Amino acid sequence: MRIVVVGGTGLIGKALVAALRERGHQAVPASPSTGVDTLTGAGVAEALAGAQVVVDVTNSPSFADGPVLDFFTRSTTTQLAAEREAGVGHHVALSIVGTDRLPDAGYLRAKVAQEELITGSGIPFTILRATQFFEFLGMIADSATEGSTVTVPEGAFQPVAAADVAAALAELATGAPVGGTIDLAGPDRRTMEEFVREFLAAREDPRSVTTGPDARYFGTAIGDALVPAGDARIGATGFEDWLKA
Repeated sequence: MRIVVVGGTGLIGKALVAALRERGHQAVPASPSTGVDTLTGAGVAEALAGAQVVVDVTNSPSFADGPVLDFFTRSTTTQLAAEREAGVGHHVALSIVGTDRLPDAGYLRAKVAQEELITGSGIPFTILRATQFFEFLGMIADSATEGSTVTVPEGAFQPVAAADVAAALAELATGAPVGGTIDLAGPDRRTMEEFVREFLAAREDPRSVTTGPDARYFGTAIGDALVPAGDARIGATGFEDWLKA
C-alpha cells in the first residue's frame, strides 16, 4: 500500500515511515525538504498520486495564536483537496489529548480547527490524539524555568514515548478508517512535577522543580485536561524504561 506521511522527516514522521516500511508498505515522506509544501501546495498533488492513505504528522513552526491557526487550516485544507483529487481512501491525523478541553490555548484551538476540517471533509478518517511525548520534557522544563527553579502546573500528566505514537499510527494507517478519535497515553500517570523532576535528575540537571497555583503550561491553565478523560490506548514504554534507554 502506498502511504504518504506528511511531515515524514520529523520526530514522529521518520519513525512512522520506518515502521510502515518494516510492514512492507510503500511509505513516502513528504515535507518541504522533499519538495512538498502543504502551505503553498507545491509538490502535493505529485506526492499524493496513487496513494491509498495519507498520514498528517505536521507541526507548525510557530506556536503564536495567529500563525499556528493559519498553518493547520491551510495545510489541512491543501491536503484534503489534493486527497479528493487523488482518490485517497483514508486520512489519518495526529492530534493532542485535551484539544477540545482547553479553549484558551491558541495551539489547541488550531488543532480543533484542523480536526473539524477533517471530520467535515467527507474523506474517511482516523484521528489519533496523543498525550505529550517523553521527548518534550526537556522543552517543558526549559519553558517553565526561572533562575534555577522549574515551576510547573499542578495536575495529572501521562506522557507517552514518541516510538509508541509512531507504532500506533502505523497500525491505524494500515487498518480501516475509524471515523472518529482515539486517545493514546503512556502507562504511567503522575503529576507533571514528578515527571519533570525525574527527567532532570536522570540527566544530572541541578534545577529544582516545584508547582505553583498560578503556573501555566505554555501560558495556559491545564488542570487535568492533558490526560485522557475516558478509554485510551496505552503505549508499551514505561517512563523509567525510556529514561534508561
